[in-house]
Amino acid sequence: MESNKGMGLLSIILGLIFIIFPMFSESLVSIIIGMSLLFFGISAAYTGLDMKKYADSMYAVPLIVIGIIVIILGFLFIFYIDALSFLVAIQFYLIGFILIIFGIIGLLSRINAFYLFTSILIFVMGIISIALGAFAWAQPMYIAIIIGLILIIEGVALLFLDQ
Repeated sequence: MESNKGMGLLSIILGLIFIIFPMFSESLVSIIIGMSLLFFGISAAYTGLDMKKYADSMYAVPLIVIGIIVIILGFLFIFYIDALSFLVAIQFYLIGFILIIFGIIGLLSRINAFYLFTSILIFVMGIISIALGAFAWAQPMYIAIIIGLILIIEGVALLFLDQ
């Protein structure tokens, strides 16, 4: 119960930081994700080299390659790519394309009128999702503000609604 109140307060504080300083919040998220990827990549590459040294394992080379790729991604997130907008946009694009494919399959199957109507709605939601992905990529500041609002709502819910 007390931990929920502490988490709620922390969530509200983080939400306010995301809303008040959206550009700083985006950069901080990118740096944290980049550092995590960098350390993971170093660990993976070292593990691959260690496996290759002690045993002629067929898994060593792919592990080294994955480690190097992850290290490069880590540096990209730290110095170049805005992780928040990139990851959110990729999710929107992926979901949008999946919804469009399901909508087209539903339209082609023509089972009944209700199924046809839902297929059209799924198709339209896919197009909207892709548009949101483009918006998230172009204006990542709004994504930070939305995340801040969600954190504040979650914090208030943890503070007051969990009695």
